[in-house]
Formats: sequence, C-alpha cells, structure tokens
Amino acid sequence: MSFIQFPNLFGGVTLYIERVAFRLFGIPIFWYGLLIAFGFALSLILAGASARKFKINKDDLYDIILFSAPVAIVCARLFYVIFDWQTFKGNIGAIFDFRQGGLAIYGAVIGAFVTGYFVSKKKKLIPLRIFDFAAPYFALSQSIGRWGNFVNQEAFGVNTNLPWGMTGDRISSYLRSRQNDLAAQGIIVNPDLPVHPTFLYESLWNFAAFFLLIWLRKNKKLDGEVFFGYMFLYGLGRSWIEGLRTDSLMLGSFRISQLLAVLFVLVFGALFVIRRKKLPHLIQSEFYDPDYVFPEITESKKEEKKDKSEYSDLVQVIKGQSEEKTTDDDSNPDEEEDVEEQESEDLNEKAEDESSIHE
Repeated sequence: MSFIQFPNLFGGVTLYIERVAFRLFGIPIFWYGLLIAFGFALSLILAGASARKFKINKDDLYDIILFSAPVAIVCARLFYVIFDWQTFKGNIGAIFDFRQGGLAIYGAVIGAFVTGYFVSKKKKLIPLRIFDFAAPYFALSQSIGRWGNFVNQEAFGVNTNLPWGMTGDRISSYLRSRQNDLAAQGIIVNPDLPVHPTFLYESLWNFAAFFLLIWLRKNKKLDGEVFFGYMFLYGLGRSWIEGLRTDSLMLGSFRISQLLAVLFVLVFGALFVIRRKKLPHLIQSEFYDPDYVFPEITESKKEEKKDKSEYSDLVQVIKGQSEEKTTDDDSNPDEEEDVEEQESEDLNEKAEDESSIHE
C-alpha cells in the first residue's frame, strides 16, 4: 500500500492510500476513475436540475453530453500522446491502455466544446448560450477530478517548505527516475523533500471559479461571457500552477499547458472586453424556436390562449346583452311618464266638462 506524508503539517501526517478502490469481477477499479466519474455525475445532476430555469430542454442537453463526453476522453488521450510521443512510439498498443493514465485536460476541453458546437448547431441552438450554461460545471468536474491525482501521487510540483508540502513513496520514486531530465530543463528537485501539491491548488482554484461562473451566468449581459470567463479563469490559474509542476508536457523548452493557458487568458480576456464594448450593437435571440422548446408547454399555452379567446368572446356577448338591457331599462321611465301625463290631461278635461254641466 502506498503512503502520502505531510511532514510539516501538525507535526507530521501520514496517510496510507491504495490506488485501487475495489475489484469488480477481478478487474481493479481505481479511485482516479471513480473520482472523475463522480465529478461528471454530480455536474450532470446539477445541470439537469437547472436546465429548465434557463429554457433548455433536458433531452437536448443530454444529447449534447452523450456525444461530447466520449469525444472529450479520446481527445484528452490524443493530446497527451501527441506531446509525449517518445513514450508511445515504441509501443503503439499502449496508446489504447487508458488504465495506465495519461489524459490531458486541455484535449478534453477542446474536444468537448468543439463537439458541443456542432451538436448545438444541428439542433438549431445557440452554441455560445449552451456553453455559458455548461461552463460552471466544467470547472466543478475538474475540481473534483483533480483529487484522483492525489491518490495517484501525480500532478505535483517542485520542493517547498510550506506546511502543506507533501511527499510519498510514488512521488520520491518518480523524482529519482526523472531527476536528470528535470535538471536538464533547469528544474532542480530533491526526491526526499516535500513538494507543492499542485493538484490541490488547481482543485481549489477551479472550485472558486465554479461559484464565480455561477454568479456570472446569472448576471451576464451577452452570450459567451460565461464561457469566455471560464476559459480566462482556467487559463489564469493554470498559467502559474503549471510553472510549479515537474511533469509538464513539453514542446522543446516550453511547457505546452502553460503556453495554452497564457493564450487562453489573452484571447478570451480580449473577447470578453471587446464584446462588452460593442454591447449596444449586439442583439440577443432566444435559445430555440418558441414552437420547438417544450412542445407540451407550447400546446398548453395555445390551449390557454384559446380558452382566453373564448372567454373574451363570452364576456363581449354578456356585455352586449347587458348594454341592451340597460337601454331597455333606460327607455321605460320615459314611457311611464308619458302615460301619467296623458292620464292627468284626461282627468282635467273630465273635470272641466263636469263643471260646465253644473253651470
């Protein structure tokens, strides 16, 4: 069983952790995969619960995820293989052995959003608005999934004397095996000393980004702002965290992930600002054709509109009858007054006749 130590924390803390959570029919199920699956499942549940609030049909949401998730995994693997080709060129079969690790989050993000774009267009949705809805859940999934790196004792940094500096048997072994290669890159490490838990830094950063993006989603002014915000925040965090790591994918003397992170900050930060400046000239539109979203609700609204129309007609009929009755009522007093005047005149004439007779 592997161990992880925090020598400077509370006088020294040691944890014994096994990478395998359990075995299913003899097949080892790793904590790394379980944590990624948990982050994905939690995000899916939260997204499904809030979809209706943002006028998103759950079936469309699940269709986008159904296509994007497997593509994201494949792209994450391809990204890693491409930039670590020296490890795989002599053993092509190892490319398909996902259980040995080797997934790059950048590949997953690119694959997921590109696939989501085409599926959204196919369903006549606005991709940027779908991305805005989904972006916070990407940050949450990454925050949870990073703890798989903790169990695997990977994604750590250079030596540190900070209280939360960590070490472990797998960490020490990795640093000893890569000490010369790291030195050639200008990274000097001591395998026996604690290192930065960079997985923890990124997990906390993404968790904070999740809440910030949820707030931005409620207060955004334009489509794409939450998505741009996610790419900017992730790039901003990764740009300094990657600089501490000892297992970066390299392109010559440059860290691929750090270069992309800086690029994300510049590009998506600029897009956010430029679109805000053009705010008065940008027109917002609906997620869907009104007759396409929630057909059962649309039909219900049509029936409700029909009922209101019929009710309005009935009110007009009743109002008309009321006016006719009012007119009739208004004419009766005049007729009664004429009759009374006529009777009065007749009585007067009769009285005059009787008076004449007496005379």
